[in-house]
Amino acid sequence: MYNILVVEDEKPLQDVIKAKVEKCGCSVVTARTVKQALSYLNEKMKIDVIWLDHYLLGKDNGLDLVAKIKEDGSKWKNIPIFVVSNTASEEKVKCYLALGVEKYYTKSDYKLDQILGDIKKHLKGGK
Repeated sequence: MYNILVVEDEKPLQDVIKAKVEKCGCSVVTARTVKQALSYLNEKMKIDVIWLDHYLLGKDNGLDLVAKIKEDGSKWKNIPIFVVSNTASEEKVKCYLALGVEKYYTKSDYKLDQILGDIKKHLKGGK
């Protein structure tokens, strides 16, 4: 069973994503802030994939979390991250991709099932 960390500030959307992911047979933990997400990672919980929104509660955003996860020497730097956000400025997308995320999705352009399909494909060894 795969463990997916869903980092999303909007609780109703977070609940929908969690339910969809669990239907696929994966285990889900959720966070609404960078601090909560890092707390799960620090608990040595095995996380196979991170589903990340850009805007989060608190002062830090998704870019801050990716930077912390992907920094040199980080024990989490190989966890694949899929960013799913409403903000699709070219600059933000470039920043995320430069930091090493797997893919950036604009929420309005993709259905949850499409994103989950990509994540499942990635987990099974496909890119």
